[in-house]
Amino acid sequence: MIQTIAIQGIQGSFHHIVVNEFFDQSKNLIECLSFDEVINQLLNKNADAAVMAIENSIAGSIIPNYARIDDNALHVVGEHYLDVQHHLMCLKGQTLDDIKEVHSHPMALLQCKKFFSQYPNIKLVEDKDTAEVAKRIKEKELKGIAAIASKLAATTFDLDIIARSIQTIEHNETRFVIVKRTNNETSKDVVNKASLKFTLDHKRGSLATILNVMSDCKLNLTKIQSLPKIETPWKYAFFVDVTFDAYSDFEKATSIMTIMAEEFKVLGEYKNAKK
Repeated sequence: MIQTIAIQGIQGSFHHIVVNEFFDQSKNLIECLSFDEVINQLLNKNADAAVMAIENSIAGSIIPNYARIDDNALHVVGEHYLDVQHHLMCLKGQTLDDIKEVHSHPMALLQCKKFFSQYPNIKLVEDKDTAEVAKRIKEKELKGIAAIASKLAATTFDLDIIARSIQTIEHNETRFVIVKRTNNETSKDVVNKASLKFTLDHKRGSLATILNVMSDCKLNLTKIQSLPKIETPWKYAFFVDVTFDAYSDFEKATSIMTIMAEEFKVLGEYKNAKK
């Protein structure tokens, strides 16, 4: 049974929101300020599971997290999509006119660039984590400084939201994966999505051939990401996500792809959160 979950960030972070929505609010959190620390907490068995952002609808894939899951022989057991709404918050009693600096994660600052173009006098400062800035503002009573973070962070640290949903693109969705040390326990009757990794011979048509196998076996390719193999220059590993209606189709495809690929690995089998 999952009781303790490692997240990148602290209470009030977007990873924390995913824990609340995917599991429930009774879970114990291990707060980590890096994804490497998240992985270590899982490998050291301090955490039963981990929540990791894997891609964003604006910024694209978080490529190093694919490698972290693969390199440490971890397993994706679920996914969750979160509509990321960025809010500007500060100590109670202040207004936007009082703000001299905004501190936040570089990605949050980038995603809110258009909003801040209206306020050239506000200095934008990169920081490690959105919610951690909100916590620091509250604990140190920092006046004139605002954070970009979630509504949960404002509630958790008792801050005022002085501007809501300030991200440039209204629908800013991030996909998170739930990761464990062991393989998925989900019934095959429920599983309809999988994450795979494979490497191929460096010859013409090898990728097209394996993609044709997926199509012939009725798999729908929803994601493909290449990652260079550092130990082999100009050779790439492919990370793909596929969905399917029948688990038997998936089994047939994997049996063929295992033979065709130089290396083939199922990183996880789970329920499609978009269906």
